[in-house]
Amino acid sequence: MRQYDPDLTPPWKRQAPAPEVPADPDLVVEEVTTGFCGAVIRCEKTAEGATVTLEDRFGKHRVFPMEPRGFLLEGRVVTLVRPRAAAPTAPRRTASGSIALPQARARVARAGRIYVEGRHDAELVERVWGDDLRIEGVVVEYLEGIDDLPAIVREFSPGPDARLGVLVDHLVPGTKESRIAAEVTGEHVLVVGHPYIDVWEAVKPSSVGIPAWPTVPRGQDWKTGVCRALGWPGNTGAAWQRILSSVRSYRDLEPALLGRVEELIDHVTVGGPAGP
Repeated sequence: MRQYDPDLTPPWKRQAPAPEVPADPDLVVEEVTTGFCGAVIRCEKTAEGATVTLEDRFGKHRVFPMEPRGFLLEGRVVTLVRPRAAAPTAPRRTASGSIALPQARARVARAGRIYVEGRHDAELVERVWGDDLRIEGVVVEYLEGIDDLPAIVREFSPGPDARLGVLVDHLVPGTKESRIAAEVTGEHVLVVGHPYIDVWEAVKPSSVGIPAWPTVPRGQDWKTGVCRALGWPGNTGAAWQRILSSVRSYRDLEPALLGRVEELIDHVTVGGPAGP
């Protein structure tokens, strides 16, 4: 019996199958229908089928179905497929760049502490160095203001096994902050700072999707001025969440902050291991 091809399209009009390409993270493709170009962030299995999330150079995310011939790779039509699970070829790293210890448990907090100047600073440190700090048993607390630092140091009573590290915003010579830092600095107290008016500036503009942090005239609230200059809503709390969500690892931070935080961690952990 003769077999009939159910596809009535003439053979000379049929499209050749597109090559299948694994949708590996960071692969840059263009969606054929919308022209949206971005790097692969993740693949997911949904009730409607497999989807891929792309991120463009401005940080915008779009989700697309992984349909046949649905994407362009270097100008060539391809079909994205879910990447195969592969055995890890290198140690996993934490957001700070340290080698992750899969079986390690958080240690009992040591006596040493790190203080940072504000809640946003504390959240940013947790975002990047949180895994490292838990392994080392280091607690991060925040100051309400630099003026409170001398009293905190006196109450803390630093010593060889209870070292204190402090991160200060806009620590430049000749300022009130520098005078207070000099007053409390000692063998067991390390005060370091970054040059930025606010820790927002320590996040690279490219990570946030802006060309640069705007200059805010003296006399204006800096955060409010930044939101106004960038055309963001005036809610500075929402603005900070937008900035914080753009930080995935140490690569999103300026070196002037990275080095200072690493100094503080080294300082407070030099007095011996934390408890088990």
